[in-house]
Amino acid sequence: MREQILDTALTLAANTHWEHLSLHQVATALGISLADIYPHYRTKDELVDAWFDRADKAMLAAAQTAALPAAQRIEQAIKRWLGALAPYHKLTGQMLLYKLEPGHIHLQLGGVLRLSRTVQWLREAAQLQASGAARIGQELALSALFVAVFIYWLNDSSVAQQHSLALLQRKLRCSDNLKLWR
Repeated sequence: MREQILDTALTLAANTHWEHLSLHQVATALGISLADIYPHYRTKDELVDAWFDRADKAMLAAAQTAALPAAQRIEQAIKRWLGALAPYHKLTGQMLLYKLEPGHIHLQLGGVLRLSRTVQWLREAAQLQASGAARIGQELALSALFVAVFIYWLNDSSVAQQHSLALLQRKLRCSDNLKLWR
């Protein structure tokens, strides 16, 4: 039921706008009550978190081989994450704008924690093994890379967001030249 609620919300919002979506509309579309949604999603924002959780799971689903260079493992993981969001590319941007509204400071703080969690999973998916100061440097570089590519992707109107993927490759080449992933 949880996945069905999310899928219905995505479909409804894609036809209008994320801001116009209400949980009541989702319940009506599914033929259930708000009380039926409550155990799964207590707020509309939890739908956004579930959407990004779905992307995290997609990133983690494919096994990585340690034989690949770290930059390639990072590239594959980010591509899978973005690929999971691609069917609702425009809507994903609307969700983030909803979180960034000035009156939503509580959502903004949660967004920072969400970003950190995704970057930690990205680190795991890419099998980065650094520790101490090197790990801190990798986390900072990976966070900057991830945010830069994601923001670019949100505004990328190229076919299948190919410009974003090219940016990712360029940034990974630069970071690999700096030996950030060793």
